Amino acid sequence: MAKRDTSSRQNVYTLLVQTGRKAGDGLPEAATGAALIVYASGVDEEEAVRETVAILKQADMAPLDVTGYGTLKEREAEGHDITEEERALMRRALDENAVIVAQVTPFFDG
Repeated sequence: MAKRDTSSRQNVYTLLVQTGRKAGDGLPEAATGAALIVYASGVDEEEAVRETVAILKQADMAPLDVTGYGTLKEREAEGHDITEEERALMRRALDENAVIVAQVTPFFDG
């Protein structure tokens, strides 16, 4: 199967997703929710957000809020320090037309 060329239309967006709790979400029992850093491909940020929310819901997560931090170029222009590991995950998201969850930080009360 030929890999489709998505590089001309697609971008990868960095998103911060805050989640609540839902049965089967895989978070620690005492957690009240979590923050996820996600790299998601899309023709625009709206599509990347829609795809991310849909995939997280399929994974029994409860997305509550999504904050977009833009594309790699936009983040570089703002002076963000972007590691090679992040760049590799962004390339993977673009190559696979995927949503990559790079980090999950559970929230705990108290």
